Amino acid sequence: MENGTFSPFGVIKVVECGQGVAASFGAKLLADLGADVIKIEPPQGDLTRRRGPFPRGQVDPEKSGTFIYLNTNKRGTVIDLTRQEGQQLLADLLNHADVLIHDVRPAQRPTWGLDSAALHVRHPRLIIAAISIFGDAGPYSLYNGYELTAANASGWSFLSPGASPYPDLPPLKCFGSQCEFQGGVHAAIAVMAAYLHRRKSGQAGQVIELSEQEAVAAMLEMNLMHYTYAGRETSRLGNRALGPWFIADCADGQIFVLAVEEDQWRRLVEFMGNPEWAGEELFKDRLSRAQNMDALKALMTEWLAGWKVQDLYRAAQEHRIPFAPINTMRSLYESEHLRERNFFVQVEQPGAGKLRLPGMPSQYGKSQWAIRRPAPRLGQHNQEVFCGEIGLTPERLASLHQAGII
Repeated sequence: MENGTFSPFGVIKVVECGQGVAASFGAKLLADLGADVIKIEPPQGDLTRRRGPFPRGQVDPEKSGTFIYLNTNKRGTVIDLTRQEGQQLLADLLNHADVLIHDVRPAQRPTWGLDSAALHVRHPRLIIAAISIFGDAGPYSLYNGYELTAANASGWSFLSPGASPYPDLPPLKCFGSQCEFQGGVHAAIAVMAAYLHRRKSGQAGQVIELSEQEAVAAMLEMNLMHYTYAGRETSRLGNRALGPWFIADCADGQIFVLAVEEDQWRRLVEFMGNPEWAGEELFKDRLSRAQNMDALKALMTEWLAGWKVQDLYRAAQEHRIPFAPINTMRSLYESEHLRERNFFVQVEQPGAGKLRLPGMPSQYGKSQWAIRRPAPRLGQHNQEVFCGEIGLTPERLASLHQAGII
C-alpha cells in the first residue's frame, strides 16, 4: 500500500519462460502492476542479454538495455528445461503459481515440459498463456519463424511504407520487435481476463494460445474491411488521396504537415500569409492538392524551413491546424509533456548505474504501479526461490548447479 493506493495484481504469482521479447513484455506488464513474476532463463541466459545496447558498446550480458527494460520487477532464476530435473523444478514452481506465460515454439514444447494439454492436466488451476507466431493449431502452427516472419504473415509489411510510389521496392517491416511486443500485450490482457474468470467462477484455470500473426492482423484498421466489403485490396503502393499530407524539414528538425479538411486548408493559407500560388487551380480542393502534392510541398518548403519545429507546432495549434512534430529519441526524453506525466522512471541497475526507462503508459486513480526492483542478474534469485519457496536444501541446490541444471 502506497499513499492510500493498492497494487491490483499483488496476489498473482507468475512464472515466465522462453526467449526474446513477447513473454518477457507480457510478464513485465503484470509485474509492473504488482504481480510476483519469477523469470526462468536457460543456463546461458535469455537471448536479449546479448542483444544490447550496451554501455560504451562493451558487450556485457548483465548490462543489456533490452534485457533491463523487459525484466524490471522480476525475480530471476536459471533452469535447463531440456533436462528432466529442470522440468521437475518447473513443475514444483507451477504448483505454487497462478500463471505461466511463455513464448516457446509449439514444436519445442514437448521436449521442454511445456505441452499445454499435459500442463493443464497436471496443474488444473494454472492459467497457461502460450505465445507463438501462428498459434497452437492450424497448418502453420509448427513452423519456425521470427519477427520478420510475423510482420509479413500478418499483412503489416504489405501495407508499409504507406503511399509508396515505388513498386520495385520491397515492403518494409516496422522498426524493432513490434509483433512480439503486441503478442506480449495481448497475452497480458488475456491472462487478466482468465484470472478474473477463475476468481468469479471458481472454476479451474485454462489454456490461452496467442498468435502474433492474428494479434497484428486484428489491428490493420479498415484494410481487411476494404477487401471483405468492397472487394478491393489495399497495399503500400499509390498516392495519398487527400492533401497536404507530408513530412517536411524545418530549421531544427522535421514536422508532419497535415491540413486535409477544407477549413484547415483555408486557415493554413491565411497562416502562411495568403501566398498567391495557393489560389491556383492545382490546389482548388483536397483531392487536387493530393494529386499535386510534390508541387505543393516544393512551394511550402521555404516557408517551412524558416520555422523551428516547436514554434511552428504551437503556432499551427493556435490556428487549429493539426501539424505534429516528428519526435526523435532525444526529443522524447526531453519532452515536457512526458516529464509532467512521469512517464520515464529512474532505475538503479547494479553494474549499469542510474537509468531512465519508459514506464507504464497509464495513470491510475486508486491503484499503483512502480518499479520495485531492477532487472535480475542471471540466476540471482535461485536460492531465494528454490530453497525458500519450493523447499530444496542448500546441498540439493549446489548439486543441481554443479550439474548445470540451474
